[in-house]
Parts: sequence; structure tokens; C-alpha cells
Amino acid sequence: MSPSARSIDRRQLLVGGVTGALALGLAPVARATSASRPARRTAPSERITLGFIGVGMMGRGHLGGFLGQDDVQVLAVCDVETTRRENAVKQVEARYAEATRSGTYRGCDGFVDFRDLLARDDIDAVVIATPDHWHVLNALHAIAAKKDVYCEKPLTHSIREGRLLVDAVRNAGTVFQTGSQQRSEFGGRFRTAVDLIRNGRIGRLKTVRVGVGAPPVACDLPTEPTPADVDWDLWLGPAPERGYNEILCPKGMHGHFPAFRNYLEYAGGGLADMGAHHFDIAQWAMDRDASGPVRIVPPADGSKSGLEFVFDDDVRMIHGGPSGCTFEGTDGSIYVDRGELKSEPGSILETPLTDADRRVYHSENHHRNWIECIRTRKRPICDVEIGHRSASLCHLANIAYRLGRELTWDPVAERFANDDAANALLFREPRGPWT
Repeated sequence: MSPSARSIDRRQLLVGGVTGALALGLAPVARATSASRPARRTAPSERITLGFIGVGMMGRGHLGGFLGQDDVQVLAVCDVETTRRENAVKQVEARYAEATRSGTYRGCDGFVDFRDLLARDDIDAVVIATPDHWHVLNALHAIAAKKDVYCEKPLTHSIREGRLLVDAVRNAGTVFQTGSQQRSEFGGRFRTAVDLIRNGRIGRLKTVRVGVGAPPVACDLPTEPTPADVDWDLWLGPAPERGYNEILCPKGMHGHFPAFRNYLEYAGGGLADMGAHHFDIAQWAMDRDASGPVRIVPPADGSKSGLEFVFDDDVRMIHGGPSGCTFEGTDGSIYVDRGELKSEPGSILETPLTDADRRVYHSENHHRNWIECIRTRKRPICDVEIGHRSASLCHLANIAYRLGRELTWDPVAERFANDDAANALLFREPRGPWT
């Protein structure tokens, strides 16, 4: 039987709930402490097996979350930096060793090249937490290897590659979760705000203000000696060739989010980094998860804040304001961020929703929502199209800031109207040999 056929068989067994038919021979993991854990200890043959591509700050956070779940088993990790990769292997094995009689466990492999991890036909799904410029290529390879995917945000580095990714997911039937966890977590504040807005509690929506950072800049960092334990060419991957700099790829077990996010060769600046979260909530509240604006208007004075998205119903979304999202309607306003939810007047929040009100997709744990959807084959709360559309807002803003003029956008065709210069910025050809 081919590796791909074996992968399909295992997925069908997991979905059908067949037990004992495909024993992995792995030691049982420690019981999860999360309130959302399964009620019983899961047999090895029923566990969803995971691989992790990228185990920096975000990857380690995801790894710790999944290690606390009884019905998943981490089999492999991948990173281009040796210390982080080896530390992740130790983290997995130390956690699973707690549940063995001997107190030891050896069952997690470490890889430098993500393609070697994807070649494992005993891995059902992967978590991708690489730098932004790698997300789509990592995901496309995973989809081709018949893995389900959890991928960090911003989901894409360009709009065209986002559409390629959506098409690949739909053609393969992949269960794909974008890591925009504000839809699931933070005490349900964002979901509550969205429900209130969709049910007309602030009247007709007029304006949304999204407070996130600035656009990216071109990378001008000096070249430093490449550490022996970093595969720098693989870190660059599809990005333009340049010399190593520790600001882009820190050495060892760092405790900060690397600043590659500031540079347009690898990411979309602060605008896309938190914008992929807050523009996502704005789109959700507006019921625009599969659409977008029709005009993008940057400030006339060339400043890097104040850009406006104009939608076909004349709602305006503005880049600027306090952190989070401020929704302004004809009858009041709602402000929401990770630690705060408030309204003006206060009665908007004080009057609870009723059974007659419409409710959006309900999830209280982003990881668990993905795992449950892998078993049911339903779409998760932040499906690939949603991740693509939220990232597209960030890319549209960055293109308009870069060109410094108003742009007309077709959200169906995903092209600018009669604007070759703007359309040329919808995609960056990957550096060879990546395609």
C-alpha cells in the first residue's frame, strides 16, 4: 500500500471512530488538565497524530497546548535552528514520559526540512508556525501530503497565493484552521461583540476603527556570520536571497517575537501582524468573511495611519484608533479588545441576547475546535477562506500605502480595476527552487 493510501485509511478510521484497527504502539500521554479535555483516556489507535513545523515562540505555545490533550499524539517537530528543534523534542518526550511506568519516553523525531516530516505517513495533521513568508508553501506541501492543517496568522504573504491555498484546501477536502484565535478565546468578548452588532444593537453600522501597527519596510539589516546550527537558506526559502541577521532568525531559545515581521520581504509589518486578528473580527462582525472592500483610500498626506476601506454598503473601516476594534453605528458604539468589552450607551451590553437573536459560530477553544473538526470533517471556526480574506485586508492596505493613491478593488475577481502597477503587487514569484 502506498504512503498516501495508508494516510487516507487512517483518516477514515479516525472519522469513523474505529478502535484498535490501527494501533500506533505509542506510550499513553499524560492526562490533560484543560477543562475541555475528553472525559476518558483515549486509546492510541484513536489519537490524532501531529507534527509541528516551526517551534519558535508561537510554535512552542501551540506545542504545549496540544501536549495537554489526551486524544492527540505529537510524533515529530521541525525547525531550521538546532537548539529550538532539540528543545521541542525534549519537551514532547518529557511530557509523555510522565505517563510511563519507566518514566522515560522516546517517540518524537526532529527534522530540519519540513518535507521530511511531511513524508511520515503516520502523521495525520500539522501545526505550522513558521515565519509569514513560509506559511502558504508549508501548507501546500502539507495538503499534497494529505495532512490536515492548523496554520498561524497572517495566513498569507500575498493575495494571489491565498487564493491558491483556498483552492488547494477545497480540492483536497483538508480541515484547515487559521490561527486567529480571537474568534474562540479571550472570554468570548469578541464573539459577544459580533453577536450584538449583527443583531442590530448599535443600529446600522457606519464605521469600524481598527487599531494596529504600521506597514512593513524594506529589510536593510547588515549581514552577520551564519551560525553553524541554522539552515539559513531553508529559513529564507521562497524569500529573496540575503545574508543572515539574528534579528530575523534569533539563535537559541529566545523569549521574544522576532522582528522579521517588520520587513516586507518576510511579513506585512505590525499592520498585518495584529491586523490579521483585529481586521478578522471586523470582517466577522460585518458578515464579510468571503468578501472585501471595493475601494482603498490612503491618507493624502502620505502618513502610515488613517487609511480607509470602503465597502459596497458604504461602511468604512479605518486603520487607526485604540488597540482592538471600535464599531460605530447609528444607535451607539461597541469597543472590544482582548481584555475589554464596553459600549456606549452601557445598556447595549446590559441587555442580554435572547433565544430569538442570531448567533455566530460558537467555539471556546481554537485548538479543540480544529481537532473536533478533523474527526467530523466539518469546517472550523476560522477556515482557510476566512484566514485568506482577513490577510487580504492587510495586503490591500500595504499596497495602497506603498503606492500612495486610491485603489478600486473587485473582491470577487480579487484584482484591482485597470491598475497594472497595483495588480503586480498581488503576488511575489518565489525564489527558486520553490514554486
